[in-house]
Amino acid sequence: VQLQASGGGLVQPGGSLRLSCAVSGVFFSINNMGWFRQAPGKQRDLIATISSGGNTNYYADSVKGRFTISRDNAKNMLYLQMNSLKPEDTAVYYCRDINLQLWGQGTLVTVSS
Repeated sequence: VQLQASGGGLVQPGGSLRLSCAVSGVFFSINNMGWFRQAPGKQRDLIATISSGGNTNYYADSVKGRFTISRDNAKNMLYLQMNSLKPEDTAVYYCRDINLQLWGQGTLVTVSS
């Protein structure tokens, strides 16, 4: 089982990034998925979830209206489109298979001018 996140990097405030998570070894299309993030010195927080079919989403208040979670079940891929990024979005971002409680390795997002 592997969850491989990618797409992080350095971006200026107001910019955008798209994170991807490639999932293998599980029946991806039947599992609920999520994105979490952990800022330096802070706990890991849930920021978005998506149901197995992609028709039910949840967003934390801190990202609502700026981030969009999506998935492509045919490709076993999970995405997080992040717009209007702020310095406080700086964190390591993790994808998670919620049903199986599996973590991917993180990808670092740094928002700074």
